[in-house]
Amino acid sequence: MPVEDRPSARGWRRWLRRGAVLGVVVVALSSVPWLWTTIGARGHTHDAAEAPTADVVIVLGTAVAADGEQPSERLAGRLETAAELVRTGRARAVLVSGDGGGASGDEPTVMTGYLTERLGVDPRRVVADPYGLDTYDSCVRARDVYGVERALIVTQSYHLSRAVTLCRHLGLDVDGVAARCDGCGSVMLAGKAVRDYLASGKAAWDAVRDRPPAVRSPANSAVRDALTS
Repeated sequence: MPVEDRPSARGWRRWLRRGAVLGVVVVALSSVPWLWTTIGARGHTHDAAEAPTADVVIVLGTAVAADGEQPSERLAGRLETAAELVRTGRARAVLVSGDGGGASGDEPTVMTGYLTERLGVDPRRVVADPYGLDTYDSCVRARDVYGVERALIVTQSYHLSRAVTLCRHLGLDVDGVAARCDGCGSVMLAGKAVRDYLASGKAAWDAVRDRPPAVRSPANSAVRDALTS
């Protein structure tokens, strides 16, 4: 009997076919959360020059520079984009949301200092949330703690759809604005895109189970005060 017709060879071919089908199914299922974030943000992402208006712009935090005193290049790009939105009248107050006890430093404090001291944004217009520990928490706390209903949200393009979809799922009327990404090479952007693809699964799970934020806080009037100052 030829080798290719032996039962063991036929069995291996069946297992290979089944493995290939299973692989396709796994990839398809794992893509559902990413499709959700992509479709959910459609029509709600913009460049800074074409952004709509909102009272508040939310800036999502990320790691600060090694000295712990200055923003990293990507974080600086987000802050510079937010400052541009304020200067052009597209937003009136800035909510910087990040990890106040992050491994790289106090993100909201660094963000506030850069906006007010380097970019000239009126300090009365800047509110810091030190418990925006991830994108989901930043959105739910903007709604529940600071009373935000309508906002622009600023982050880099690879992260923007997930941020917009999460906030909109939580009931915030948000539009995303893509931040500048100085120093973002093709390799880094590809890596961030893969990371965000994987993170969309956690985002969908958080949304489905209506996860509470890691830190609960009482209502805070700081954003309302910033808008009336």
